[in-house]
Amino acid sequence: MNRATIALTTLVLLSACSSIMDGDKVNYKTEGGTKVVPLDIPPDLTQLTRDTRYAVPGGPVTASAMGVRPAQAVATTAAKQVNDVRIERDGKQRWLVVNRSADAVWPIVQGFWKENGFEYVIEQQQLGLLETEWAENRAKIPQDFIRRSLGKVLDGLYSSGERDKFRTRIERNSTGGVDIFISHRGMSEEYKDQSKTGTIWAPRPSDSGLEAEFLSRLMIKLGVSAEQAKTNITAQEVIANKATLITRSDATLLNIPDTFDVAWRRVGLALDRTGFTVEDRDRAQGVYFVRYVDSASKDEKGFFGKMFSSSKSETGPVKYRIAVRNSGNATEVTVQNAAGATENSPVSQRILKLMADDLR
Repeated sequence: MNRATIALTTLVLLSACSSIMDGDKVNYKTEGGTKVVPLDIPPDLTQLTRDTRYAVPGGPVTASAMGVRPAQAVATTAAKQVNDVRIERDGKQRWLVVNRSADAVWPIVQGFWKENGFEYVIEQQQLGLLETEWAENRAKIPQDFIRRSLGKVLDGLYSSGERDKFRTRIERNSTGGVDIFISHRGMSEEYKDQSKTGTIWAPRPSDSGLEAEFLSRLMIKLGVSAEQAKTNITAQEVIANKATLITRSDATLLNIPDTFDVAWRRVGLALDRTGFTVEDRDRAQGVYFVRYVDSASKDEKGFFGKMFSSSKSETGPVKYRIAVRNSGNATEVTVQNAAGATENSPVSQRILKLMADDLR
């Protein structure tokens, strides 16, 4: 018994000395590799066969046409020039502008998330889309003496009670480079009821701080110095124009007091953050092709409840088009059915309300 006690004490002390955290805000890696935490998603929310358009200003480009072009050499270290990578922001939204081709940027971004401890559930180069599996930020686990010690021995012994996933969207811009958007979605473990006999996973608000952190890390991966990345990310936030829901006799629309270019970016990020499945996009026509599961179910689970429920949806996902149109000094967003006709149903109003909440 004495020998066992001494051995255990020695193990705890040695583990504590070697497991002091460096103060990082995020840590999705574990001692045993990537920590993938699957959440049950119903079959009707699995990925459908996608269209092959890759939206660019001036017209769509097909995946087959992209394959004809010869592959370019990829620079995976330093940026090509001082202003090769910069960050843009509009209110709480931030994105990177990179003066490199989509073919050159894709493998760098693809490797970036794996290096940070993630696996992919969506990996579509023709759409410029990457989405990670749900993962746990181990940096949020309190690191007292016991947890620091046992964490090296039993990495999964403690949990933060939160899970995160990130979607990265790469779009070609009018200058020949790309815009890179990172959006966050979060879940937290909560008690089912006041009896506290069981828990469920419930959505929590998107974290703009996590989005900024990974944009900063991606800037460094693309060749920007750590000092430059930190300065650009922490620049003063600009107040964004608020979107307004307008109900008319023939349709409900979302009015965004911004130019088309700005509104297009804001709508895309709103769709990413609220969990829509964006199957395709055509910037020249101002259309996002999405799938949506109606939240008005009899059991009142709501949009996110249906998304993460293990039960099967009664209606299944429906295809819609999110149309973004220039209207004078503003931009109007409407919902269309799969055939392109304007929708004015309660479902379309709920879709616009979801987007308006993110664009507030």
